[in-house]
Amino acid sequence: MQALLDPVFLARLQFAFTVGFHIVFPAFTIGLASYLAVLEALWLLTKREVYMQVFRHWLKIFAVTFAMGVVSGIVMSYQFGTNWSVFSDRAGPVVGPLMGYEVLTAFFLEAGFLGVMLFGMKRVGKGLHFAATAMVAFGTFLSAFWILAVNSWMQTPQGHVIAANGQFVPESWLAVIFNPSFPYRLVHMVLAAYLTTALVVGAVGAWHLLRDRTNAPARVMFSMAMWMIVATAPVQIVVGDFHGLNTLAHQPAKIAAMEGHYETQRGAPLYLFGWPDDEAEKTRYGLAIPKLGSLILTHEWEGELKGLKDWPKEDRPPAALVFWSFRVMVGLGVLMALLGLAGLAWRWRGRLYDSPVLQRAAIALGPAGFVAVIAGWIVTEVGRQPYTIYGLMRTSESVSPIGLPGVASSLIGFIVVYFAVFGAGIFYIFRLMGRTPGVVEPSEPKAPIRTAGITPGPGMLADNEEGP
Repeated sequence: MQALLDPVFLARLQFAFTVGFHIVFPAFTIGLASYLAVLEALWLLTKREVYMQVFRHWLKIFAVTFAMGVVSGIVMSYQFGTNWSVFSDRAGPVVGPLMGYEVLTAFFLEAGFLGVMLFGMKRVGKGLHFAATAMVAFGTFLSAFWILAVNSWMQTPQGHVIAANGQFVPESWLAVIFNPSFPYRLVHMVLAAYLTTALVVGAVGAWHLLRDRTNAPARVMFSMAMWMIVATAPVQIVVGDFHGLNTLAHQPAKIAAMEGHYETQRGAPLYLFGWPDDEAEKTRYGLAIPKLGSLILTHEWEGELKGLKDWPKEDRPPAALVFWSFRVMVGLGVLMALLGLAGLAWRWRGRLYDSPVLQRAAIALGPAGFVAVIAGWIVTEVGRQPYTIYGLMRTSESVSPIGLPGVASSLIGFIVVYFAVFGAGIFYIFRLMGRTPGVVEPSEPKAPIRTAGITPGPGMLADNEEGP
């Protein structure tokens, strides 16, 4: 109860709430933009209309998701000035230009070509339209590049000097951008976005296959999603291991919280489950595998891992939240890999589209990517505490001089507005996903049909129809 009356805690809670809403949209649009580019490329190469039918199905969903991501991102950025003005002042010389580069390159690229992507097929030609789709996909990647450069610098800061007035001033932009954790975190996040998108596409394809096993666009969705999951999930696990080793080198306290270790020890166990108790400084009810923690993190059976007791209590992250968020992320990652292997097995047997069990499993794991992404960001951000700039600037030193009523009222306002506005947007996205792919909706304009005496039936499109 005392924490709820702390302006710093409420400011952190407000930022966590808004970024939690925001991150699900970029995580989806990064992967979905690339998926749309692949679909259009396949349509151009093979001339198979089914790829354009799938492209149309996801294009509107992408547009709505992109718009919601832009709106939620703008609102989130305002908090740097309202709730975190001291951080903005001191870190502004580093953070400001990087955020500006994101707008000038990524956002302008996405926004500039999005209109062509949505409405330009019959106006600019197929080749130029594909180029626009590719530019939007590249723009989403650029956006992830700059945002992760900012956040990674806050995790592993380098390439700066601290001026007499306390500001962080860039000394080498290359060192600022390509800081020690940046490459691992960029690859980890982009792969997470691809996995998230593949799970959603696979779930939607499975939903429509359960209703109509012969629906060609649904079969394409499901097949492509299963290929992406089986290819990406194992790679993500390997990248996560490298990312963990990098975190051990630069943020060992975060690793100690993730593993629930309070004592420094060699041959440390891996806790599968347990409850880290910061007051008692031990993990209660632990189910552990001896020495596996050291093997995974140091690649040695007797490797030494530091425990949280090596740091003063005021310098430790809260262990329980980090511990369990990490296990949610890893557990869902394992389930994703198993889904991909199951899809590969059913494909090998020639029954990929005929298994209700596999399709229901894909539907059940449809939201898993979003949950894993949020859990991963909780590990990243809560594990960095008590710092905003790791080891250099504390969260308590970063907050604006704003009173409890101001932070509490804005937090309540955000909660009410976000659930109303974004709840309606998400409901509309679900309606778009629920439309049968390949069927032209009555409200959609139909392209002229120029077939030789053949009238397409319900759910069919003319082979020479142009564009979405």
